[in-house]
Amino acid sequence: MAKTDAVKDPAAKGKLKMILLLVVALLLAVGLSVGATWFFMHKGETAPAVDPAAANVKQAAIYEPLAPAFVVNFNQNGRQRYMQVSITMQGRSQADLDALKVHMPVIRNNLVMMFSGQGFDVLANSPVGQEMLRQKATAVVQEVAQKEVGKPVIDQLLFTNFVLQ
Repeated sequence: MAKTDAVKDPAAKGKLKMILLLVVALLLAVGLSVGATWFFMHKGETAPAVDPAAANVKQAAIYEPLAPAFVVNFNQNGRQRYMQVSITMQGRSQADLDALKVHMPVIRNNLVMMFSGQGFDVLANSPVGQEMLRQKATAVVQEVAQKEVGKPVIDQLLFTNFVLQ
């Protein structure tokens, strides 16, 4: 019976071959179209030359301590309190840091004024207060640098010693 079904419809075999041939031709045409489009779209492009110095855009950090340490006094409920802070500036260009050193009296004045205006309780009882103070100090120095040098120069200030008494 299997022989009779296979021999029974030779026209169906011809149609099946024709459909299969059309599907293969259609797939081939689509593949050629995609390949040609990709080729013409990327024809003029060349691989960019990779310069090792340009690939590493971020320069190494340079640290410059501000000496001597800052000492500020507070008057809290009739009692004298003191804060001593040692600060190091973090920058990326030694030339910019050297240009900023010329304006160190202005920077130290602004930092002392900002430190003395802080509340002793906030600084003594929470690391969050100390971090906020560090960020404010960074903003003060960047403001002076922007005004005098024309760019922020430093990335951040780091407290290398922080004593409250």
